[in-house]
Amino acid sequence: MDVTRHARLSVAPMMDWTDRHCRFFHRQISRETLLYTEMVTAPALVRGGALHLLDFDPAEHPVAVQLGGSDPGELAEAARICAERGYDEINLNVGCPSDRVQSGCFGAVLMKEPDLVARCVRAMIDAQPVEVTVKCRIGVDYQDPEEVLPDFLARMRDAGINRVAIHARKAWLEGLSPKENRDIPPLDYPLVFRMKEAFPDLHISLNGGVESLDHAEKYLSEGMDGVMIGRAAYQRPYECLATTDARIFGSSAPVKSRAQIVDDMRPYIARHLAAGGRLHQITRHMLGLFAGEPGARAWRRSLSEGAAQADAGLWVLDDALSHVTQHAA
Repeated sequence: MDVTRHARLSVAPMMDWTDRHCRFFHRQISRETLLYTEMVTAPALVRGGALHLLDFDPAEHPVAVQLGGSDPGELAEAARICAERGYDEINLNVGCPSDRVQSGCFGAVLMKEPDLVARCVRAMIDAQPVEVTVKCRIGVDYQDPEEVLPDFLARMRDAGINRVAIHARKAWLEGLSPKENRDIPPLDYPLVFRMKEAFPDLHISLNGGVESLDHAEKYLSEGMDGVMIGRAAYQRPYECLATTDARIFGSSAPVKSRAQIVDDMRPYIARHLAAGGRLHQITRHMLGLFAGEPGARAWRRSLSEGAAQADAGLWVLDDALSHVTQHAA
């Protein structure tokens, strides 16, 4: 599989959001977009044996796993495990600013230790055959991104990395919450574009503040190799992903309707319920499917309230869908 081709557009790894059910749902909307897991920590896999965190449906391909950690040996073992589970890419998180991540010495704090990151990715590459990539920030705290980012990218390239996703904001490790770090530090897209010019051999994806497929097309036309969409793809999945295959990847496959996507989710939901799962574990990711459409508010309310019931089944989906289909009639 040519993962680099699929990386022209990807959905960012997002904690508590891009779990296996979210990814399966997104795959029903776009066949081509590269999907990422939530961050999985190397210690959880290697020391904790939490291999269930790597479960995914074969339909999710192309799918990448994002790892968090800072111990080269542990990350190498975690990467080997991920490769055995069949992931198409293994990404190292050097961008998450949460307190929990800092205390474990991984995520954005690693921007301060590029030599360590280089040893980590080299160990991951040597341990298994799947491509290793990095997702980073432009810098942290009082670092000067104009100095830090090119040095960081050069070290990644020299360690064997060919593909990097750059969140075009600094991360402030003290004084801002993880949520604030997604909005308050200003975006610096020009810096990321300059990095593409300085490192033409690196595949660079732009991340941070990308609100629409129109924006993604614009940045690709201006020279970015890829664009990674985060919250917009989660909150407005149909708007961001439904025409992606045609517009970004040149596919001639027909664009599914929202109702068709709901129908395509039914067998998956039925299997999940039959295995003892709860409806809301899947449908919480589907609340934004009709965003901007008449009846969208009633869809969200009906689906969220219905899925919370102990006996919630596919009838909840039918009831929620009735609120939007009556507007379409």
